Amino acid sequence: MTGCVISVTLVSEVRRMAVKNPRINVVLEKPLYHTIERLANRDGVSLSLKVRDLVKEALEIEEDMALSAFAEKRERTLKKSRALKHNEIW
Repeated sequence: MTGCVISVTLVSEVRRMAVKNPRINVVLEKPLYHTIERLANRDGVSLSLKVRDLVKEALEIEEDMALSAFAEKRERTLKKSRALKHNEIW
């Protein structure tokens, strides 16, 4: 379980609140913040959930692009003489 800082005093005392999921503090430009706020309101979810969902979607897109690049590279280097035929695989 990770922690979340809930207060810091001038004597360097830190109290931590137990949380289930790690947290990330992000600084956004106002137009981006307002866009996410509108999307969250439209979908009836919190800003945190909307940002989480958008990050998940962005990571899926990044993964798809990386896999696509990998597949394209393999396709360019494929030697058809060494490729297995359909009946050899099944």
